[in-house]
Amino acid sequence: MEKGFKQVTMKDIVEACGISRGGLYLYFQNPGEVFEEVLKLEQQEADDVFEQNIPEQAMPSDILALFLKEQKRELLSREHSLCKATYEYFFDNQMSVRDNLLKKQFDAAVHVIEKLIQAGVDEGEFYCEDPRGAARNIMYVLEGLKIASQTREIPEAAVDREIFYVMQGLFLEE
Repeated sequence: MEKGFKQVTMKDIVEACGISRGGLYLYFQNPGEVFEEVLKLEQQEADDVFEQNIPEQAMPSDILALFLKEQKRELLSREHSLCKATYEYFFDNQMSVRDNLLKKQFDAAVHVIEKLIQAGVDEGEFYCEDPRGAARNIMYVLEGLKIASQTREIPEAAVDREIFYVMQGLFLEE
């Protein structure tokens, strides 16, 4: 978070973690391997926190709103974010589509949102002819907002407006 991915070295990691160089190299060969593990752990932690905050009798719209609220929190907390480092890492390490962790996370989020939208349609909360397309659209909006939050200041009102616009489409009927 402090240096981004490009500037960090194994020496920096050793010093920050207070472990021996040999101990670090026992498990990781380079900063990229460490970073991939950090990303996996961050995703696991975010998933766990999200699941713990879902009320027992929550409707699909409640769960989707909770997800979007968490995304908004992450978008607006620039200084404690791995976002910049994540983009640096993936721009520097052009992986095959199959191996790209960022794509896997994006696709997993689309899948979860699609299921929530479909459940909302089944419950009569949402109207949507293409839940997968709507889910992809939500994730592309969030991804664009993440980049915008890293490249320029994005006000909370702008994030709220974009989330409202995306959600509004799920509540409109023909």
